[in-house]
Amino acid sequence: MPEQVMGFLNVNKPSGLTSFDVVARVRRLSVQTTATKKVGHAGTLDPMATGVLVVCVGQATRLSSYAMKSKKEYRATVHLGIETDTYDAEGKTVATTDSSHITQEQVESVLGDFRGAIQQLPPMYSAIKKDGKKLYELARQGKAIDVEARPVTLYSIDIVVWDAPQFILHVKCSPGTYIRSLAHDIGQKLGVGAHLAALERTRSGGFHVENAVELDTLLASEDWQQYLISPKVALSNWQSIQLSDEQVNELQVGRFIANETNTEEPYIMAYMPDGHLLAILENRGKLWKPHKVFLPTKS
Repeated sequence: MPEQVMGFLNVNKPSGLTSFDVVARVRRLSVQTTATKKVGHAGTLDPMATGVLVVCVGQATRLSSYAMKSKKEYRATVHLGIETDTYDAEGKTVATTDSSHITQEQVESVLGDFRGAIQQLPPMYSAIKKDGKKLYELARQGKAIDVEARPVTLYSIDIVVWDAPQFILHVKCSPGTYIRSLAHDIGQKLGVGAHLAALERTRSGGFHVENAVELDTLLASEDWQQYLISPKVALSNWQSIQLSDEQVNELQVGRFIANETNTEEPYIMAYMPDGHLLAILENRGKLWKPHKVFLPTKS
């Protein structure tokens, strides 16, 4: 039987493909070369966007929610004076306003309103669900829906290129932040409207675009598994413990083990002596409960 694989791929997503398109192509590659059919991603990128797309392979799909919880960084191009229904360049223009009088100093002055913890309204054209339906499906039906603001944190927003009516922002933010909404809201603050003209995700947790593999390179590789990143490396920002052989045996049969740490973290990663991620443990005070167990695969 072909070898089962487990790990993450740091893919540099090209523009024009959905995140699902990328996952589907990696899945076909995986099915052709291994017995691994499970492939997913940890954080969607819009079709227009490029950059870091974290693809989960094998049992790593069960870790996608943990990989998604990390901070993100973006290089975002904002175009002043034009508003679209999707808040980005792929949407229909709904308003145009002369923005020639807007200076870099004026933009800098409003950026402070978005730094830190804020409440952000997601775009109507998004995959967020309302009453069981995705917002973009309702928007295409012409239905007006009240969208609830969500808490996000923008750790830093800085102008790195000024070329009016466009400028480029470097953004560091929490997961769940919509850069399209940020571009739109900046335009509203300035009174001239704006949309997101281009977007590159340059970092997602420990995944950086400088280290990302091009999708075409990955798909053409005779040894694509060389690009797999182990959970221990990919999730190094999570607190972890090293297990003894006795603890490994206990967890493999679903038993709790003693919590000998002083941590208040609700969950930690537990690794076997050979570096294999055996389990995610849930803090139960003096005990660790096996929350998710990843038994080593056999070739």
